Amino acid sequence: MHCMLGEISALLTSVCWSVSSVSFSSAARRIGSTTLNHVRLWFALLFLSLIHCAAFQTPFPFHSQHRQLLWLGLSGFVGYIIGDSMIFESLVLIGPRLCMLMLTLSPIFGAVFGWLLLDERLNSLEMIAILVTIGGIVMVISDVHRGHGDSAGQYAVGILLGIGGAVCQAGGLLLSKIGMRGGISPFSANLIRLLAAAFVMGVLAVFKGTMLSDFRKLRDTRALTGTLSGTIFGPVFGVVCSLYSVVHTQIGIASTLMSLPPVFLLPVSRFLYHERITWMALLGTLISFGGVVLLFLSR
Repeated sequence: MHCMLGEISALLTSVCWSVSSVSFSSAARRIGSTTLNHVRLWFALLFLSLIHCAAFQTPFPFHSQHRQLLWLGLSGFVGYIIGDSMIFESLVLIGPRLCMLMLTLSPIFGAVFGWLLLDERLNSLEMIAILVTIGGIVMVISDVHRGHGDSAGQYAVGILLGIGGAVCQAGGLLLSKIGMRGGISPFSANLIRLLAAAFVMGVLAVFKGTMLSDFRKLRDTRALTGTLSGTIFGPVFGVVCSLYSVVHTQIGIASTLMSLPPVFLLPVSRFLYHERITWMALLGTLISFGGVVLLFLSR
């Protein structure tokens, strides 16, 4: 068994995204998902620029190759703008349970992309481990019984957007892995991704006339707190961990380990939101972690 820094980083990504999802959920209810999607990118860009300056004595990786700038910029566009926009809209149309269920498809798309484009290979035990982990995640999410009053059209669009978000998550990781070839820090790579996404979102906000009004909504103290904490654990440290993981392990494995937030959020749902946790949810949790253990042992 080799030093599993990539796998550990992927697990840390799940922890970070679990924290950020709670924070962003609180903020989105107060200022709206579109505003949140915009302002968080600028906060993340500021935070990561300061960290990059302290670590590398420069606020931006000016030494980056043109090829790296291109692929990482595309990754930011696909992941931060297209993917997150689809996910936010899917949340509105079909709710968090079904949307997160669709996002569990991301490891499958990641493995397929890695196989088709990067010539990555998974042995039979790794494939079984991935399927076990995904199966446990699906059990946890699908155990929540909620009714949906959506029309058939809304439901279909929400499902398709959720699947699209999963594709974009996997595609963003693939583009990042390509862009990071040749040697570049995950902090630098994420900074490039954030700059590209924030620039595009900023241009769109200017054309819509919402640039200033989006930031004025942060006068709400709770919204500001949720946005800042979600940004630190999401687009800053969470994404850096995810980029580090795809460099040091295969995309299919990294994507699987990054799909654990629904499992990690079980105790949060129980003690913070006072939701009833059933035996099926607990069984799904055990199966998911069993798959993770199997994935570690297979490496």
